Order: sequence, then structure tokens, then C-alpha cells
Amino acid sequence: MASHSDTLVVFFGATAGANGGKLGSDEREIILLVWQIVDLHEKKVGKIQQRLIKPDTIELTDQCKEETGLSVEELCKAEPLDTVLQQFQQAVSAEVKALGRSSYTLCVDGPLLIRQAIHPEASKKNLVLPECFYSFVDLKREFHKCCPNAGPVKDLTLPSMLEYVCLPAVNEQMAGVREVKSMMMIIQHILAEPYNHKFSLFETVKYKFESGACSKTEAVDSETVIRARGLPWQSSDQDIARFFKGLNIAKGGVALCLNTQGRRNGEALVRFINSEHRDMALERHKHHMGSRYIEVYKATGEEFLKIAGGTSNEVAQFLSKENQVIIRMRGLPFTATQQDVLGFLGPESPVTDGTEGLLFVKYPDGRPTGDAFVLFACEEYAQNALKKHKQILGKRYIELFRSTAAEVQQVLNRYMSTPLISTLPPPPMVPVPVLATPSFITTSSTRDCVRLRGLPYTAAIEDILEFMGEHTIDIKPHGVHMVLNQQGRPSGDAFIQMKSADRAFMVTQKCHKKMMKDRYVEVFQCSAEEMSFVLMGGTLNRSGLSPPPCKLPCLSPPTYAAFPAQTAMLSTEAAALYQPPLLATPRTPQPPTHSPAPTLTYYSPQPQLYMNMNMNYTAYYPSPPVSPSTVSYFAAPPGSMAAAVAQPAAPVLPQPGALVRMQGLPYSAGVKDILSFFQGYQAETSLHVHS
Repeated sequence: MASHSDTLVVFFGATAGANGGKLGSDEREIILLVWQIVDLHEKKVGKIQQRLIKPDTIELTDQCKEETGLSVEELCKAEPLDTVLQQFQQAVSAEVKALGRSSYTLCVDGPLLIRQAIHPEASKKNLVLPECFYSFVDLKREFHKCCPNAGPVKDLTLPSMLEYVCLPAVNEQMAGVREVKSMMMIIQHILAEPYNHKFSLFETVKYKFESGACSKTEAVDSETVIRARGLPWQSSDQDIARFFKGLNIAKGGVALCLNTQGRRNGEALVRFINSEHRDMALERHKHHMGSRYIEVYKATGEEFLKIAGGTSNEVAQFLSKENQVIIRMRGLPFTATQQDVLGFLGPESPVTDGTEGLLFVKYPDGRPTGDAFVLFACEEYAQNALKKHKQILGKRYIELFRSTAAEVQQVLNRYMSTPLISTLPPPPMVPVPVLATPSFITTSSTRDCVRLRGLPYTAAIEDILEFMGEHTIDIKPHGVHMVLNQQGRPSGDAFIQMKSADRAFMVTQKCHKKMMKDRYVEVFQCSAEEMSFVLMGGTLNRSGLSPPPCKLPCLSPPTYAAFPAQTAMLSTEAAALYQPPLLATPRTPQPPTHSPAPTLTYYSPQPQLYMNMNMNYTAYYPSPPVSPSTVSYFAAPPGSMAAAVAQPAAPVLPQPGALVRMQGLPYSAGVKDILSFFQGYQAETSLHVHS
């Protein structure tokens, strides 16, 4: 059998839009193909063949009309692309056979015609291209090999190559024919003395994308990576590879990006075999995938490794099976076994190698996440599995999606990097002086407290103690603090004071994401200072601290007030917004004290329960066995706790009595209505009504 270098088919094409160096960049269809055969051994040249092609959208740009000289009327009489390709293959095969050869190779002036025009259009129209379009030689590269001083390959043009070897320009009016004749002259020149060139720089187009795993230790050139945005959420790596059809993507070079919830965000990082293919991929910016246009930008190797790189041997072994279709299952019951999954998929969707084709995603401590990946040997089995999308397994419906090797690695990385011991960041704030603090809470930066997040709304103290298990003995007396929402209902959060930071550390390690009433609870280590900050109405999360509400008449008063040191004297109206909440029982009025230090309020040192359902944020639940039933309010002894807050620049108003705030008043309510509401209590006659 003759080698591919025995016969060349000099091949040229044009589109209805941009041509030359921008060929294929505007997604316009091919309208012209011209070719001519040359026998490299006998130096025989065949007849030039030309075919017009009727595009689906018959519309030519002005530039195309000028360069090709074609009109819409001529194209309307032409055949569609699939018919012309069949005619091309039949004509070339017959001519090659007549020359006594059995094979041939396309020779083009640059790779754009094959990679950016033929393959993308055939892919969109679901056409099967002849095998000859998967291997070709680039005349520019072959010429540069013969004449390295002619300049860089990317700067070579047919006129410049003719000029370099002192050949005259071709005088031909017909577009396509002119280019083919020019290419033929160059080929014949470099085949003769003194060059005696042998065509050997064969380029190939991959038939399909190869999946595979990528190691974090692998070196990835940033000049080979792009970021694609705007992808349909159900896109797979094969869909993305089809969008870039004609360009060679590296093995395992498609990494779908996930958001913080583990769902696809419409972006993907794609790694090509070299920078040339990456540059051609950038020319497909805003090309369409179905009805959506895809944005294509440059990216870095570091970004690709962050998404697709991994170190897990388990994943590498799972992905070692070649040519497998990967399906992701999400929402599996935590108790689901491999046999349960195989039974759910059924005999019509056999998993590759049985249980070895299943990969359950787990947390570092071995707990299941509800995710799994499944391998199927062919597309038919995968399609049968996808039909079970949102069907029930146990008591849960299961989501099934097409997936990729990079997504497998990314999901495993995400879960395996989840810290076993979660901690909250230290508060980025200046310590705030506390005016009134329960005696059993001492504000400290020592991280001897834990925060429970995600509690069932029906959870009680007994449930928390059962959840804590053996660590209950390490809780300080009255150290369990539930957090209520603005409606006075449980918010799902609670704070627990432990006897030491070490004990708090152990609780986070043992109890983080442990189940309570079918819900997993997150356990974070924090300090009393952070706890107090949240109990005042601030927010505390992984992204830092948000201050408590301040000076907002629409908010209920916090449990205890805190103000920055630089706050000036509060007006009487503003001070009314920050007084302790409504009393549960009446008390005997206390005479005002005239101590030079301001009189402050504080909670009695004896164990007590404080609860006000009109309050925004907090209620304190002491740990058993103490369960006091009395609620009381006391005036602080003169000078007690005053040193902690007395500052000349920020004097605090004396509090001879209690101020209360009422919400939900009828719009028609007057002063007499309010006073009659407090009948039986010792109420002052000073009222502030806010509109």
C-alpha cells in the first residue's frame, strides 16, 4: 500500500462570510470547494475540480462577494454540503485509483479550512465526514521546513511564498482556482531540486474526546487553556468537545465548573494540546451551542488544575477504564448501598464491572454525601439510566446527570477538602464594651464555645444534650443558649459554653455534621465574644461578622446593648430604643440613685431563665438539672460594673426605671389607650410615640 505522501489533494474552500486568516471565525457556512490531485512520485497533475455549495442561509457578505465573485443566484442552484462531500470523495477516489494509488492526503493552505470550517459545520449538521478530513498536511509548515528563512509560519501567505522562491503570481480571476494553482506551483517547486522535499508533517484531527484524570502535580501550560461561559446546565464534556470540533483537546481536558452548592454554573475550563489550537478556540467566541452563544476567554493552567486536578488514587482507579460514559447520581439516601444503586438502575442499564463501576462520594470521616458516579460501557446504557431521573429510591427522588472525569475529580476534591473540624474566623472587629451582660456569659476571645447550626426547629434542650452525648458533662452550668428569630421562634441555631477550649475542640471534631432528627447539624468552635455578638443581633458566618442592628426603630430591642466607644450622648428618643425588654412581672419602683457613676442594669447572679417572645434574637435556656421558673429584674449596686463602660466621651443616661417598647399598636391608639394597657403597673407618664 502506498504511503500518504504518494498522492496529495490540493484543497481549498471559502465561506459565505470571512475568509483568509479569519476563516470560520463568524460561523458562516462553506459555499465553495476547489481541489486538484498531484502524484508526488510521477509528478502528474490532475484536473482542477470546483463545486459550489448551497448553504442553509443563503446570504453573502459584501467581502465574500468581492473576494469570490459569487452571487446568491449561483448558490441557489448548487447542492448542499453533504451531497458535495460525497461527490468529492467519489471523484478523488476514482482519480487516485486511475493513477494506480490507493490512498491520498489533503494539502491545505493553513489548518483553518479543516479545523475551523469543515469540522464545525459538519458537526452542527450531524454529517459524517470521510476519513481523509481527519489527516492533512499544511503547505505553510512544509514550505517553512524547506525554507526556514522565509519567516514564521503564521506570517506566510501564498503570494509571499511564491515571491520567496521567485515564482510569478498566478493570473486567474476565479476564486479558489487561483489559490489552488498557486499552491500547486509551490508544491512542484519544493519537490524539485535543490529541495527534493518529502511531505511528512501530517496533522490529525481527533475523532472523539478522550476522558481521563488529571493530577495536581501535572504541569499545565497557561497558553493552552480557555474558559467557556454560558453553557447549558446539562452539557457534558462530549457536548463541549463537539462545540470545539476540529480542535484537539488534551486527554481529560474538559473541566466543568461547579458553584458552592456543587451544581454546574454554566462554565467550563478546556485544555488543548498546544497554544495554536487554543488560539483557534478563542476565535469561536460567541459561536452557538444550540440556541445559546458561548463566550470563550483565556484562562490559566492554575485555574484548570484547581478544578480538574486531583490526588485521589481511588478516583484514578475509577477513571482508568477507557471509553466509559459517566453519570452522576445526586440525592441518594445516606443508607444506600451498592446493591441498592444497581437495583435502582436495573438490568437495562448494566454498570461497567458491577460494583467496581460505582464511586460513592464521602466526607473525610467516611460519612456519605448522597452523591455517586456510575460508569456505563456505551451511550445506550447511559440513556436508559438517565430515564430514571427523579425516580424514587427509598424515600428520596434521585437526580441523574451526564458527568465528566474532571467533574468526578472536582466533586471529590470539594468534599475531601471539607475540614473535619470546622471553625469560624476570628471577629474582625474592635471589642465592644458591654453594658449589661448575663452573669453566666463572660465575653472572652478564648474559643471555648461551640455554635450549632441547622438544628431542627422542634429541637429542645433534651435533644441537644442527647446530640452532645458524652460531651454533655463538659458544658458549663446554664451554658446552652438557643437563638430565636424575629417572630420568637427557634432559628435553628444554638450556642453552648464548654468548660475549656480543648473540650470545645473535641465537640466540633466528634459532632460536626452528626444527625439530629433526620438533619445534619454543623458544629463550629467559637469564642464567648463571638457568641455575645450574635446574641446581640449580629450575624456570624464563614465570611465574617455583620454588626447587630443599630438605631433602627423597626427592630425590637436587643437582649443587652452595646455601643462603640466613640458614640456621643444618646438622645432620649434613641435611648428608648436600647433599653432592656418588657418585664414579665411588676416590681416596686426604686428611687433614683445619685451616684457619680451611671446606674446600670444586670442580670442577677442566681440561675434564671430569661425569655421574651417579643424579642428579636435570643432566649437563654440553662442546662438541666437547674430549671428556674422565676423571671426578675434588678438595679445594679452603685458603681458595680461601671468601670467597664464609663468613658468621658460617651456618657450613658441614668436609668431610674425601666423603659419598654411596644410594637403592633393600632393606628388609632392614643396615650390613654397605652396607659390603660399598663393598668396595675407603676408606669411613668413619659411616652414617645413613633410614626
